[in-house]
Amino acid sequence: MLQRWIELDGVVNMRDLGGLPTTDGGVVQPHRLIRSDNLQDLSPADVAHLVDLGVSDIVDLRSHREVHLTGEGPLRATALRHHHHSFISEPLPGQDDPAFLSTRPEHLATVKDQDYWSQHYRGYLVERPDSVSAALSVVATAQGATIIHCAAGKDRTGTVVGLALAVAGVPRAEIVSDYVLTSERLDRIIDRLSGVDPYRETLRDKPRDEQIPLATSMDALLTMVDDDFGGAAGWLRAQGWTDDEIDALRRKLTVE
Repeated sequence: MLQRWIELDGVVNMRDLGGLPTTDGGVVQPHRLIRSDNLQDLSPADVAHLVDLGVSDIVDLRSHREVHLTGEGPLRATALRHHHHSFISEPLPGQDDPAFLSTRPEHLATVKDQDYWSQHYRGYLVERPDSVSAALSVVATAQGATIIHCAAGKDRTGTVVGLALAVAGVPRAEIVSDYVLTSERLDRIIDRLSGVDPYRETLRDKPRDEQIPLATSMDALLTMVDDDFGGAAGWLRAQGWTDDEIDALRRKLTVE
């Protein structure tokens, strides 16, 4: 059994998607797609390990504000290719938009309906399809492994990874199980984010169980994608992808 978790000093929620089965009897290949929380605390040993794994590209889904406040991390100083595709409509770096930010789930006083999360994930596809599509294009064209990350490695990252795995032919139950796996590290994720801006204030006094990734949230997102677009590949076609480009993403993830 492939070890999914990648244990490093500077992250708490990094794992390799390699080893997940596909419906045609294959598997997602190791060291092709890695998901993670933010990368700014990586140690020199962490950086060396990721280079040794064959990482070639980094996709940062955080907002300009998050990057401005927390930095990009030590991988920026390497030869790896960096791609910033924010999932948040926002003002220029360094500026705030309280009216918009107040609608973000981490700013809500309570999350009363877990379906909110699936609707929120769908919002990424509706409001920032350019960023979602661009992130998946990086995975398809990278020379080596791609790390996709946001702050927690749960919501924004989970949406992109869910689509990528669906295109690769991973059964829905496996996609959902991978999404839920983040719950094993949730306390560590929240403890880490609570120590830095811009997350400190928004996470203070929030019940942790509101942040638990539930199977119903990812399942509902994938159902919406199926119903509205005929699946993840259909969503990509709606963004202008050709069948050859979709096949390139599938092959990147599954062909040895």
